[in-house]
Amino acid sequence: MMSPFPFPNARYEHRAVLINPEHLTRAEVAFSRFLHLSLEGEEKQGLLPFAFGKLNGNTAPYKVVPVQPALSKRIRLTVLLNVIERGPDSPTQKALPPIVLLHGLFGRARNLGFVQRRLATTHRTFAMDLRNHGDSPHGPMSYDAMAEDVRETLAHYTSEPAIVLGHSMGGKTAMMLALHHPQQVLRLIVADIAPAQGGFTRMDVPPDLENLSFPPELDRKGADALLRPVIPNEAVRQMMVQNMNLGEKPGWAIGLHQIMQALPAIMDWPELPAGTAYNGPTLFIKGELSPYIQARNYAAMRALFPHYVLETVGGAGHWVHADAPARFAQIVEEFVATQPA
Repeated sequence: MMSPFPFPNARYEHRAVLINPEHLTRAEVAFSRFLHLSLEGEEKQGLLPFAFGKLNGNTAPYKVVPVQPALSKRIRLTVLLNVIERGPDSPTQKALPPIVLLHGLFGRARNLGFVQRRLATTHRTFAMDLRNHGDSPHGPMSYDAMAEDVRETLAHYTSEPAIVLGHSMGGKTAMMLALHHPQQVLRLIVADIAPAQGGFTRMDVPPDLENLSFPPELDRKGADALLRPVIPNEAVRQMMVQNMNLGEKPGWAIGLHQIMQALPAIMDWPELPAGTAYNGPTLFIKGELSPYIQARNYAAMRALFPHYVLETVGGAGHWVHADAPARFAQIVEEFVATQPA
C-alpha cells in the first residue's frame, strides 16, 4: 500500500499530496480559512486528495480528510491540539460533564492551571494549547479554524458535550465553538473579552518581534534582558519569555509568524449570519480594571448569548484569573455547579 509523504515545495511550510493507486500527483497548497488544493494539469478521475502535514517537528497534526476529485477543491483543515488532562483521583458517584479550558493570546494551557486543578477535583478537564501556541501545531489562524481545532481535539477524548471556558482569545474561540456547534457546548464561560473588536494591541507586542536576533545561547534572565528594550511591559515580557526555546540555539517556540499575520483577525470579531445565537447558559467574567467588556458590548452579547450573566471581579485587570485566582475559581465553580433551569 502506498504511503503518503510530503512533496518538496520550498514556498510552503505545509504539504499536501494526491494519492492514486498508480502514481502521486502534486498539489499546491494555499491557506486561508480553508485549505485549497489546486491540482496540477487536468482533472484526473479516481484521484483521492488527502491533506496531512508535519509542522515544526509535530507529527500528524492534521486530520486526514478525503475529498472528491476536482480542481481547486476546498476542504476544511483542523489540527489536533496539545492537551493537559486532569481529573478526579477517584470516580465520582455521578458522572459530571468534561470541562475545556482555553488560554489567551501568547498564553498556553498551563496558564489556567490553578482553576483547572480546582475543577479537576470533580470533573475531567482538558486545558488545550491553541494552534501556534504551546506545544500545538502551527498553521494559519482564524476563530473558525481554532474552534474546529477544539471540537476535533475534544472529540478525540470524549463524545460528551463539555463546559467550555476561555480567556481573551480563548474566550472568542469558545464563543465561536458554541455558536457553530451549540450541541457540543453544555455551558459557556468567557473571561474578560466581548464578541467585538478588542484584545492585545500592537503596542503590546511589536510587529517585527519575529525578526528578533537571538544569541547562540540564552537563559531566562538573558531572555528577559533581550526582550526588555522591545517589550517594556513586564507582564507581557514574562509571558513572551515562556514562548521561547532557551539554552543552546534559542528561538521562538511558538508560531509567531502565523500569529502576527493573523493578529488583525484575532483582534477583530467575524461577522456572523443574522439570527446566530447560542441559547445555553453563558457566563461573562469581567476584570474591573480591564477595558475589554464595556456597556456598548452588551447588546451584541445579548443577541448572540441571550441567557448570559455578567460577573465583575473587583480590582482585577485583563488577566483576571491571575490577578484574583481564588475569586475567579469561585465564580467558575459556582456557575459550573448550577443546576439547569
